[in-house]
Amino acid sequence: MLHLAARRVSGTRKLRSWIVGIANGNFSSSAEASWSHGKSLRVPNVIGGSFVDSLSSEAIDVINPATQEAVSQVPLTTKEEFKSAVAAAKEDKLALSITTEQGKTLKDAQGDVFRGLEVVEHACGMATLQMGEYATNVSNGIDTFSIREPLGVCAGICPFDFPAMIPLWMFPVAVTCGKPLF
Repeated sequence: MLHLAARRVSGTRKLRSWIVGIANGNFSSSAEASWSHGKSLRVPNVIGGSFVDSLSSEAIDVINPATQEAVSQVPLTTKEEFKSAVAAAKEDKLALSITTEQGKTLKDAQGDVFRGLEVVEHACGMATLQMGEYATNVSNGIDTFSIREPLGVCAGICPFDFPAMIPLWMFPVAVTCGKPLF
């Protein structure tokens, strides 16, 4: 990230947001509304690697801050759906896959995944980290501010011995900053 003072880098507004959709790729982004696909605004849950429509009748709208339009709806998942998602997650398929494909012990593979997921959790709070700073009256009649903007593209070359941790250190942060991945 780079501290910039009151100047936006030219061309950043021209970038389109890209979202890689699992399965059929019909996920919405702020640049393209869900209804343009002819599908419901409601986002399905992912439980055990499959898309499952929630049985909940309540949902929270996800609003595009630029247009104030609802781009999707996130269901308030039922208790039973939550329990089944937790049970499916406990199977630890990713760590088992790393053990099978890389020859790591299961404990090492679980640690690899856990350390990567810590960064994913950190990336979920990136909005507050990108807000920048504003200081009033730093001198007589002078205010200062900084804008934090990510610049460039994220590219990653991941080592064979950390197949989950290193990609999870790079890509979640890039995605939450709105950067294209290569």
